[in-house]
Amino acid sequence: MNAGPMVTPARLWLAYLRRSPLLVFVLLYTVVSGGPFVWVAAMSLRTTPEIFASPYALPAPLHFEKFADAWTRSNYGTYFWNSTIVVVTAVALLTIIGAMVAHALARFHFRGNRLVRFVILSGMILPPQLVILSLFQILVELQLYNTLTGLIVVYVAGHLAMTVYILEGFFAQIPQDLFDAARLDGYSDLEIFWRITLPIGTPALFTTVTLNFIILWNEFLYAVVLLTDDDKRTLPLGIMHFMGSHQLDIGMLATGLMIAIGPIILLYAFFSETMIKGMTAGAVR
Repeated sequence: MNAGPMVTPARLWLAYLRRSPLLVFVLLYTVVSGGPFVWVAAMSLRTTPEIFASPYALPAPLHFEKFADAWTRSNYGTYFWNSTIVVVTAVALLTIIGAMVAHALARFHFRGNRLVRFVILSGMILPPQLVILSLFQILVELQLYNTLTGLIVVYVAGHLAMTVYILEGFFAQIPQDLFDAARLDGYSDLEIFWRITLPIGTPALFTTVTLNFIILWNEFLYAVVLLTDDDKRTLPLGIMHFMGSHQLDIGMLATGLMIAIGPIILLYAFFSETMIKGMTAGAVR
């Protein structure tokens, strides 16, 4: 009976040597991408004199009171809640509308199906800089300029194409037999969507929710053009204003950045695996 090749120390060392370039690349990438975040996190708990005295030292003592100061004294709380309202509402609308459109394109064959798909997905081609002036004029005419509602509408319109693209690829893989069985049981089209497509498409839905949340939370161009009042600024605009008033206070700048980065880190930490599964499942079509 052949037991296979014997594992010797020489073979093990050879296997390690073959993997070492990949391990070195992963290590370098982790240091390059994660190092600045760790550094900013450490500076957010230190004062500016401490940072100037030793830029790379660990925070000792920990100045957690800086987060309360940044939140209350710099209008950060208003910026944070504005971003929360805008992003959560836009992501909810994108998920519902995008899922309905993707379900229709993936399951129903009608005249003009390809044209509708092309028109929707063409939104991924246009850069924001090309349409920003037109959006400005439209919102002014609709009296939605300098309002959070107008910004939500722009976010939904601008990211609907990407949402439909991801969800359609996933929904198209759901076996047709499930829909035929549901039709025999007397389900309507809307019931099939809510009871079959959405539960099965949960990984793809989490993918679009996570991606849209991250992109919209950090969005700056539309917000800086379409919002002017300080009490309506979103968090990216608030960070710009915060940096302008704390140019010499490096410690408070780091604290403000950590407040903005925190929700994104938590969201990705909890849903990164689900997001990757949804993206890979939709890609294998």
